[in-house]
Amino acid sequence: MAFWDGLWPRREAQFESGSAATSSILLSRRHATVSLTKQGALTGNLRVNLSWQMRTSDIMGRSRQSGRLLRPMKLFQPDAVQAHTQGMVNVDLDLGCMYELKDGTKGVVQPLGNLIGDLNGPPYVRLSGDDRFGAPSGETVYVNLDQRDQIKRLLFFVYIYDQTPAFDRTHAKVTLYPGNGPRIEIELDEHAPDARSCAVFTVENIKDELIVRREVKFVYGFQSELDRLYGFGMQWGRGYKSRT
Repeated sequence: MAFWDGLWPRREAQFESGSAATSSILLSRRHATVSLTKQGALTGNLRVNLSWQMRTSDIMGRSRQSGRLLRPMKLFQPDAVQAHTQGMVNVDLDLGCMYELKDGTKGVVQPLGNLIGDLNGPPYVRLSGDDRFGAPSGETVYVNLDQRDQIKRLLFFVYIYDQTPAFDRTHAKVTLYPGNGPRIEIELDEHAPDARSCAVFTVENIKDELIVRREVKFVYGFQSELDRLYGFGMQWGRGYKSRT
């Protein structure tokens, strides 16, 4: 094998995990909906996970890569450790869920205000954990699908807590893990550098069928603006997260 053959991965490596692709559904603008009912995912808990990681600008990435291609030996040298700005490190994405039950009850489950919800009683939605650093485990909200008949609609959203807007510097993804069937993935990949919040997806109970719809609508305000957009009609005030 020639020396240069070792500088790039073999093409067949691209297909090593090809079978895993069939176990997920990626919702996009063109294919924005999926039926949990038709997937047979109507029992147990629906797990909704938010994960993210920081990323530098595309320009910086292309510049670094092109420089290494011009000087192949640079491929063997580790990246220099560089200090990051305050805004680069301290992006705190939060996952929340507005709900409306069949009896007309409305509310929100979110880290802000310590509104963690309840899985076995109304609203049958519960937040588990508040990740402030974009760790692989991320943040998770559970929905009790055994009580799906009590749920009219859910709106899952992501917002940036108390920091500079930086959706354009994070690679964020929300993944749904039903009790049965493939996982469902939604990427927050639209360019909205000044946005503070994003409506990611809805779950609606339509004639006893649970429909997941991709939204990915960025707004420049917070929960109250998302509320107005989707017509929940709740009252909002300034809230805080526990520092513990």
